[in-house]
Amino acid sequence: MDNEEAIIALAALAQSTRLDVFRLLVKHEPHGLPVGELARTVEVPQNTMSAHLATLSRAGLVTGERQSRSIIYRANLDTLRELTVFLVKDCCGGNADLCAPLIADLMPCCSSGRASQP
Repeated sequence: MDNEEAIIALAALAQSTRLDVFRLLVKHEPHGLPVGELARTVEVPQNTMSAHLATLSRAGLVTGERQSRSIIYRANLDTLRELTVFLVKDCCGGNADLCAPLIADLMPCCSSGRASQP
């Protein structure tokens, strides 16, 4: 990931509804959610949801797949990983001890099967 890609992804997430939608999709991996359910959950009209999903999609943060008459959206975890690595790649000037708390905070959601704290 380069600076421009990171800026596009961060800009897409720098809006409350889109951030909520992205976090919701991350929680529902790997199955994703249909557009209508996303719109109902975050309480926005479906056409507004489509606009938000288009922004997230252009940033590479979500993907949509048609299943019958619905489009199921999923978080693109590869892009999330790339963005996270981009942000912390040079963490603390390479001092692993200073980065350890950050890594520890990231691990509980993935290593224990528990949902992360809000």
